[in-house]
Amino acid sequence: MARIDRVEVLMVDLKPKVKRVDAIQSFVSQETPFVRIFADDGSVGTGYTFTIGTGGHSIVELIVRHLAPQLIGRDPAFIEEIWRDLLFHTHATAVGAITSLALCAIDTALWDLRCRVAGRPLHVEAGGAKSSARLYTTEGGWLQIETPALVEDALKAKEAGFGGSKMKVGRPIHQDVARLQAVREAVGPDFEIMIDANQAFTVDEAIRRARHYEPFDVAWYEEPLPAEDLGGHIRLSAATTLPVAVGESIYSVSHFREYLQREACSIVQADVARIGGITPWLKAAHLAEAFNVPICPHFLMELHVGLVCAVPNGRWVEYIPQLDILTEKGLRIENGRAVASDEPGLGIAWNFEAIERMRVDGRTHVIGRN
Repeated sequence: MARIDRVEVLMVDLKPKVKRVDAIQSFVSQETPFVRIFADDGSVGTGYTFTIGTGGHSIVELIVRHLAPQLIGRDPAFIEEIWRDLLFHTHATAVGAITSLALCAIDTALWDLRCRVAGRPLHVEAGGAKSSARLYTTEGGWLQIETPALVEDALKAKEAGFGGSKMKVGRPIHQDVARLQAVREAVGPDFEIMIDANQAFTVDEAIRRARHYEPFDVAWYEEPLPAEDLGGHIRLSAATTLPVAVGESIYSVSHFREYLQREACSIVQADVARIGGITPWLKAAHLAEAFNVPICPHFLMELHVGLVCAVPNGRWVEYIPQLDILTEKGLRIENGRAVASDEPGLGIAWNFEAIERMRVDGRTHVIGRN
């Protein structure tokens, strides 16, 4: 039986390759905390998490001071037990963003270690439903991008074989409609358009706008309201024919259960980092499957491709490249589809020299054996 004898924690701060603006914020930085877990049998697992500009240092401190010490001496195979124990150890700050993001870094490291020991890739170890998934792009759909460029990006995505393109909404209604109309007319009826409001609207505004968006046959209406407004999502879902998508800002499987039970959404977008790791992500995916609802996760395409391919109801992977500078090779794409890696582990070929070189403050925290 293996035992964890060392944990290493560091953080890299990545700047977006392109300007990314939505209805409520700008994506100025991806703080990326890393956790490496070493066992006494020589096995190693690497996990990570992210923020979009704030909270990264708090995540690192939570891991270093409170979570990583709890791992020393534990059997890394007992992932479920470890996740529950760490959640209880931080119960005064759970469920919440910082705690969930910290749990993800540890949980993904444990899953990476498990897959490597088993000699299997994540999509097989976690379920093995398929080996590739449909891909849509968000990278050319940010709110600041003007209509001609929006259309051009969607056409390029279609030509590349992608199945869809997402655009941000939240400009004055007539502008949103004109932009949607231009994209739909350019790509035709056999290409999906997703729209994303990033929690910007009140209930009345979301319902009013839905009537204007409906004629363009969008694949889903994402985060129209603040994630905590369950009642508003219930009212909106009953008032529109558009599928309502939620999840990137939901931090607990129990909250997804409430949305699904109350018929407040039609698409689940659980983010593996924000829900606390692979362990709870799989629960959310299977919960959605029980309600005949697909899961289309938010961001982190390099990790989510394995998870989407692990479960039967995994439908889409979101294309937003961000980790290229830290990896030896990027996401594998064939005929516009994201292909899960066949290599043991999470399927991410980390460039550890680049990660070490880009450490914030040039520092790695070591817990346990040096």
